[in-house]
Amino acid sequence: MSEPDLDPVIHAQARLKVVATLASLGAGDRISFPRLQKLLEMTAGNLSTHLRKLEEAGYVAMEKTFEGRSPATFIALTPRGRYAFESYTAALKSLLKGAQ
Repeated sequence: MSEPDLDPVIHAQARLKVVATLASLGAGDRISFPRLQKLLEMTAGNLSTHLRKLEEAGYVAMEKTFEGRSPATFIALTPRGRYAFESYTAALKSLLKGAQ
């Protein structure tokens, strides 16, 4: 029996926290960058780096806009990202069951 593959894009601890947080939102919902940063207690630079990696994989979508005159960035989990997270959690559960 082969071990399930854990998606290396999601498997990094910080990216797993980002994706898990975004997955807790409803499908199609988004969160502002500052709110996500506060929830995850990450620096802006660290969060940006991990979001870029997730965006390159097609797992998150970032929308840059303005609220009045202030720039604002909103982040959402894409359908592909939601599927990847569900696959990741299923693989992790399978791996943990095999370890018993």
